[in-house]
Amino acid sequence: MQIPPGFTQLFPYLFVAGADAYLEFLVDGLGGQIGSLHRNPDDSIANAHVIFGDTTIMVSEARGEFAPTQATYYLYVENADAATDQAEAAGASVLFAPTDMDYGDRQSGVRDSAGNVWWLSQRLASGPY
Repeated sequence: MQIPPGFTQLFPYLFVAGADAYLEFLVDGLGGQIGSLHRNPDDSIANAHVIFGDTTIMVSEARGEFAPTQATYYLYVENADAATDQAEAAGASVLFAPTDMDYGDRQSGVRDSAGNVWWLSQRLASGPY
């Protein structure tokens, strides 16, 4: 099996309404980096690769039979408080403020404009989960 560099065997692929604005949120609000971007003839996003450390996700403009999708994501960050502030400044709504959890993460929850939920987690404990 061949997998392109920067990809894993399984990764998220989101269809969103307003994909250009959503990409801005992923970069400005969550710290992702655009790896590549391909457009349709009407200039909407056909496919974009957004990189978060060792993980790539794909984003496309929702259209026709490809309705908007929603999911929940767990994103490890360096600082949960700063990441929550950054996501909120970029348009996310805070579901709960950063809190120290009993499983060793400091975590918050935010919802993006597409309805996706992001758990922003800073690992505090060493060792297994």
